[in-house]
This record gives sequence, C-alpha cells and structure tokens, in this order.
Amino acid sequence: MRFEELPTPSYVVDEALLEKNLKILSGVMERTGAKIILAQKAFSMYSMYPLIGEYLSGTAASGLYEAKLGYEEMGKENHVFSPAYREDEIDEIISYCDHIIFNSFSQVEKYRDRVLKAGKKFGLRINPECSTQEGHDIYNPCAVGSRFGVTRDQFRPDLLEGMTGFHFHTLCQQNSDDLATTLDAIEEKFGEWLPQMEWINFGGGHHITREDYDIPLLEDCIRRMQDKYGLKVYLEPGEAVALNAGFLITEVLDTMKNGIDIAIVDTSASCHMPDVLEMPYRPPLLGSGEVGEKAYTYRLGGPTCLSGDFIGEYSFDEPLKNGDRLVFGDMAIYSMVKNTTFNGMALPSIAVRDKDGDCRVLHKFGYEDFKMRLT
Repeated sequence: MRFEELPTPSYVVDEALLEKNLKILSGVMERTGAKIILAQKAFSMYSMYPLIGEYLSGTAASGLYEAKLGYEEMGKENHVFSPAYREDEIDEIISYCDHIIFNSFSQVEKYRDRVLKAGKKFGLRINPECSTQEGHDIYNPCAVGSRFGVTRDQFRPDLLEGMTGFHFHTLCQQNSDDLATTLDAIEEKFGEWLPQMEWINFGGGHHITREDYDIPLLEDCIRRMQDKYGLKVYLEPGEAVALNAGFLITEVLDTMKNGIDIAIVDTSASCHMPDVLEMPYRPPLLGSGEVGEKAYTYRLGGPTCLSGDFIGEYSFDEPLKNGDRLVFGDMAIYSMVKNTTFNGMALPSIAVRDKDGDCRVLHKFGYEDFKMRLT
C-alpha cells in the first residue's frame, strides 16, 4: 500500500527513521558501555520492539501493564518505577522486572525483602531539587512540591541495606548541558553514597537524537559517573527513540469562516494528540508555513464538542478543500499511548512504512474499541 492510500486518520511509523534514531543511541552505548532502555510511556508500539531490541538494552515501565508488555514483547532488561506500588500488583511486577525503583523509603521498607527474595535489584529515585527547565512545571519533576523522588533532607542512610542503585529523572526534551548541571547537584547532595551503589539511572528527557544535541558532552557525563564512582550507567529516553519517526495523516472534512478561515479535519487535538493542548505546542505540518507566510492561513480544528479542540494555525499555497490530506510530523511519541475516545471519536489506525516505502495497516479501531471501555 502506498502512503497516500492509507486511511485517515492514521498514525504511521517510518521504520527507516526509527532505525536511524536507534543507530544513534546504539552508538552512545558502544562508545561508553552505558545501557539505554526504551521508556515505554512515550512509545509502546510493540510491533517495533523486535527492531528496537536489536539496538537497545531493554525497556522501562511505569507500572504493571507496561512492565508486562516489555517482558512479553522485548524480553530484555526490564526496569520499573512508580511513585507508589499497589499491594495487589507488586509481586507480579517483581516477576517481570530486573530493577524495581522505589520513590520513598517507606516503599523500600515495605517491599525490599520481596525484591531481594526474588533475586532482583532495587533502587531509589532521588530528587536533586535542580530545575533546569522553565515554564513547564507540569513536566518538571524538580518543581517545588514534586511527588517524585527523595530529597536530601528526607534521605535515610540507615535504610540503604540491599539497595544497589539510584535513579533520577529531571529533564524534559533537553540537551546534555542540563544533564551536566544535574549531575553537579546529584554529587553535591548524594555524592557520599554513590560509592556504595552499583548503578545509576539518568532517567529520561534526553533529546539525544535531536539534530543539535551535544552527544560528546553526554558521553562525558556517562564516563564521569563510571570513572569516578565505578557505576554502571543507564538512560531511559522515550522521545529520543522515536523522535520525528512518525506521522499522523488526516483529511479535511469541511471549511468555514468566523473572522478567520477554519478547516475541520478528521483528527482531534484533544483525542489523538493531547500534548498539543497539554504542553501546549504547535505540531509540525508537512508543506505548511507559519501564519501569513503562505497565501492562505487556516486554523485547524477537530470534530469534537470541545471548543478548544484546535490543533493550530497554518498557512498553505492553495485554499484547503474537502478531501485534502494533511500530514502532521513527529506523531509517534506521546500520541498512541495517550489518545482517548472522548465524544465517541474513533482512534486513528496504526500503520508502518517499511524501509522500502511500502505501508501496511497493523490495526484499525472501531466501535467495539470505544464500547469496551464503558459499561
């Protein structure tokens, strides 16, 4: 099937672009000896796990279902972190995972013996209270009042028995200079206990496959922890794995005017690309320009009842008309994993474009997918 023959709306992951990212990540691993694992919260398209598993060391999960998915579909190293684990899930989680990361010392005390009895490793998420991002507190794990990680004043050296590593996650779509700053804070606040550990996990938020990312500095940061403390280093990026490797195809259903030109498309910011409204941000649209850059500017909106279900404003060389197909870029990450059926909206189909350019639909959703979530 050709790309232009795919149904709309459809998420399309480009295998060649995904592999391009994986080769960059694999290069970091080869040069440093660090291990990079996929943060499934960003990209859980498990049909791609065999390819990802050829390059990366495993998966990272945020709870039971992701842990099980990584265990079943990739079957390599499997790490898990949750702010708090459920009593009725923890034993199953331990059975799937190699590293269980706790968010507090109370969770350590509650579940440590079970982890050790199973022959698994456990670690602690630490919070260096070092914010290197501005304006996005919703994505800032070091914001004041954050529920993520143990701060220095709450640290309990008397409860480190059996613990083999520390985990931190302070970044969001950031470069390695911010990681270097974070490591300064880690050493300042927790450095005296690093020699007791076997590993350290740098978490996610590293935009390693972005064009301007400083990979040599990242590798210096990795070697800093290896050489100074003898630690095995893990990173768990999500976005970097599938950054710019996916698309969302949509079709224009209607056009109208209300002070500005508006086009209604068959995809929804609210349902199919929720980060557009949450962050918020304006997703890239192939062949379009900024407002006023090209001859015809439109506000693109979805078909739901939400008044704010607008994707953004874009300009085009020609007026939009019913049936025109539009292609949004960078839609592999935080899209499929976060979409909803609000308003009874159908979920976009999931497709893949292989290295030869051929496309195939892997899953098409229907009414039963909407109904099964209700009762």
